[in-house]
Parts: sequence; C-alpha cells; structure tokens
Amino acid sequence: MKMSYREAIRQALRGALAADPRVFLMGEDVGKYGGTYACSKGLLDEFGPERIRDTPLSELGFVGAGIGAALGGLRPIVEVMTVNFSLLALDQIVNTAAALRHMSGGQFSVPLVVRMATGAGRQLAAQHSHSLENWYAHIPGIKVLAPATIADARGMLAPALADPDPVVIFEHAQLYNLEDELPGDFQCDIASAAVRREGKAVTLITYGGSLPKTLAAAEELAGSGIDAEVVDLRVLRPLDTATLFVSVKKTRRAVVIDEGWKSGSLAAEVMARIAEESFFELDAPLKRVCSAEVPIPYAKHMEEAALPQVPKIVAAVRELLGK
Repeated sequence: MKMSYREAIRQALRGALAADPRVFLMGEDVGKYGGTYACSKGLLDEFGPERIRDTPLSELGFVGAGIGAALGGLRPIVEVMTVNFSLLALDQIVNTAAALRHMSGGQFSVPLVVRMATGAGRQLAAQHSHSLENWYAHIPGIKVLAPATIADARGMLAPALADPDPVVIFEHAQLYNLEDELPGDFQCDIASAAVRREGKAVTLITYGGSLPKTLAAAEELAGSGIDAEVVDLRVLRPLDTATLFVSVKKTRRAVVIDEGWKSGSLAAEVMARIAEESFFELDAPLKRVCSAEVPIPYAKHMEEAALPQVPKIVAAVRELLGK
C-alpha cells in the first residue's frame, strides 16, 4: 500500500494509542490543528482531549510534564515542533530524562518518546533549519532514531514506546511528503543500521533526510560503472558499527553524508570509529559531505548550495576513486 511519510507517522500514532491506554500525545497544536506537519490530524476526534493534549508554548514545561507522566506509569509521546525549539527543553531531556535511571541506581526509568522535526531545505532560514541530531546522540541514557523510510516511520514508534528509557525520534521535515509502498512487514528494531543498496566499490553512510539524496547519487554513479553501497544508520545512538565495519570491509572505501555541520558532526564520529576499528580494511582515506559551516541561508539558491546535494556526493565519490 502506497502512502506518505506523514501518513505512516499518523498510522503509527493511531496504532500506539489504540493498542495501549497508557499512551497519550502532547505538544503544541497536536489537537485541534492536527499538528504542525498534520501528523496528528483526526486523532483528537478519535481519542479525545485526555489523550491528545494541546500544550502551552513552553517546551521546558511540557517535556517536563511528559517526564513526570512517564515516571507515573504512562507512556507519553511528546511532540516538539522543530529541533531548534527542543533547545528550550535540553535541561529536561539531558539532565533529567537521560540521567534518572543512573542517578536512582536503577530504581526509576523514564519510558518517554520525544518526536521532533529536523533539517533544512524549506527556506525557513537560520533559526528553523538546524540538524542537531548529533547533540542528542552524544548523551548516554537516551536512544536516538532517524527514520528515513516509510516503513521506519511506521514501524519505529512501537519499539520506542516499549523501551524503558527515553527515545528521541528525528523526522526530517523534507520527508513528510515522501511517498512509497508500505511493506506488509514494517516491524523493525531500534538497534540496527540498514543496507539500503548493495554495492562493491564504495560505502555511502547516511541517515534521515540525506538518504534519498544518497540513493539518487548511488543511482547516478551506477550509470558510470561505480557500484556504491548505501548504509542508512537509522539509529544514531547506539551506533550499529558492526554493519558499518562489514560494509567497509567489502568496499574498502567510505563516504559519510551528514546534513549537520562538519565541525563536531556525527559524520566525524562515524569516521573516527571506522578509523579506530577498520583502518587496515581501507584502501583510501575517508571522506564526508556535510553542510557548509554557516547559518543556513534563507534564499533558496543559497540554502541549496549550503546543504549536501547529489552532485556533491557524486563528486566526493569520484574524487575518492580517482574517477
């Protein structure tokens, strides 16, 4: 059945609410408005205001309320409109949710799911175009997910809700209109990377909104005889390095594509782990394609120039292979 990424998320939310009375959704405009990205449209009518809760414009407050509800035995899904607004709730996520199991000696857990839109490409300028997934992937005590396919958008929420610890899900805003077939078996774990395309010449490692671009680049490279393998990280913490090492051992070359800025990026962490564990499997230096080190511009042509794009990925691969 073909559906959009947005509809896959809506179905995941509906399925979770229907399956477990402890589950509820809270966030700005998730109720009457149906969500900023229309992911919760219709859920208020179906499940009522006790389980679809509109909140004040206070991320610090309602994320904290979600933590309290999780400690009290509920299974909250907290929607933060965009990743930049989550900065207002960093204290709750990093200092409280992520740390409570450790600080209580294992007496308490926080089964909380926080969803947020991330990424650029929509001409929303510097304050609404961040890709800060790596900030959260740096923190022990939470899992960090980046569903990039229809199947993962539909399948990741259930295991996230079943996890006893906090899970942060990043939905790239450029993916909401993406359409594809939903496979009959869309169940997935929240621990493994996925090989999205098999290849032998080079491994392209990416996640989230950069996956469609990377797959398009691999298709273009195939037209000139370069067989690229594409690995979708999917889970940013904990990283599934085993899948990466197997792929690099096969191709002996790797390029990491990450919409985050190069300095302190997730791309840097992935490259470091490959260098630490698989250095002698490499036949060439590692390369990466990241966003330009600037606040994301508003003007469309400048925004496009600042972000990883198919031609940049293709050029990086050709430079690596000397072709």
